[in-house]
Amino acid sequence: MRTYGRARQADGSYKWVKVVTTPAGLDDFVWITTLIQCLKLNLGESPFWSDYGIPARQAIVQQIFPDYYVAVTQQRFASRFASLMMSRKATDPPTYQINLTTHEGVKLSTVVEIPG
Repeated sequence: MRTYGRARQADGSYKWVKVVTTPAGLDDFVWITTLIQCLKLNLGESPFWSDYGIPARQAIVQQIFPDYYVAVTQQRFASRFASLMMSRKATDPPTYQINLTTHEGVKLSTVVEIPG
């Protein structure tokens, strides 16, 4: 299995990086990358799943946080990890803390800014 993720370079530019299943057959890093990319999508932007993504621009116009859509995304990806928790960290711009545990017991934590 494979997916692609954008990685920020030292100069501030972005580079697409391919993430694949490990030689041991573990897909956790593929799913982590997919989760983060899904949070950065606008609703309906995915060519495969029209209901994936976050309507960040609409949420900003309506002055509500995209918490509901983040919770839906959490539910969709929860079965891919031993543990997945997502919570709002900041409000301007909407930023979410992701804490997860892979099936191998590796604990990871990252912050994802929802683009608006």
